[in-house]
Amino acid sequence: MAEAAVIGVAASLLAGAMTGVGGWLVGLLGAPDERRHNLLVGFAAGVMIAAAFFSLIMPAIAQAQLGGASLLVAVAGVALAVWLGALATARLGRGIEALAVRGLLPARLAIWPSNIETQRIALFVMAMTLHNLPEGTAVGLSFMSGDPQIGWATAIGIGIQNIPEGMAVAALLATLGWSHARCALAALATGLVEPLGAAIGVAVVQASTALLPWVLGLSAGAMLFVAIAEMIPHARRRIEHGSATPALMAGLVVMMFLDLSLG
Repeated sequence: MAEAAVIGVAASLLAGAMTGVGGWLVGLLGAPDERRHNLLVGFAAGVMIAAAFFSLIMPAIAQAQLGGASLLVAVAGVALAVWLGALATARLGRGIEALAVRGLLPARLAIWPSNIETQRIALFVMAMTLHNLPEGTAVGLSFMSGDPQIGWATAIGIGIQNIPEGMAVAALLATLGWSHARCALAALATGLVEPLGAAIGVAVVQASTALLPWVLGLSAGAMLFVAIAEMIPHARRRIEHGSATPALMAGLVVMMFLDLSLG
């Protein structure tokens, strides 16, 4: 289990670093227009939704059954964990928004100009950073589930969707006049919280393997909330620039293919 934990944290570091690749691509290819931005965020949301179900919820139910729970009890317990993860993420998001409105965040110290548009960008970047915590947890715990192929499928899927996430972050920061290098570094920084999430999840599970289904469910709930309540509305905020639905479906299919083919 110790070896799986180390591999899980290392894989989450590699997956998180893909946000920096996305930021670098913006500097190389230029910031995507509104339509492409919507598609990128929609694709990332699709990968997150599929990863939550295939790499977290289903293994959580299987682990609960291995622990002696019936199918009904396992499904009910994991469903409760998913709901609690989503609820906690929602509460955290509202808390951050309240701090931003009151001007109590460190970001107000000359990083973000004080207007509505830049506050929206700041909140989006912070949301992207925070949601990478459960993504890292998902990668780390997927290696702890007993099947390394599930772990690699999750790491690859999260890494792929981190590229458009990094592009989205860098593109928004570029509108504030940031240099390409600064945008790429900021995009990379949003992803480097993933190893922290992996380490926390692995530490909890190593303390008690019975907690694995619960931690998997909590991570799934957090990822589903961010994808459904934050990323999809963001991708559809200006529908005249094109629907993100095709990209969302593409993300779902890509992650499903990775999980089923590698897992």
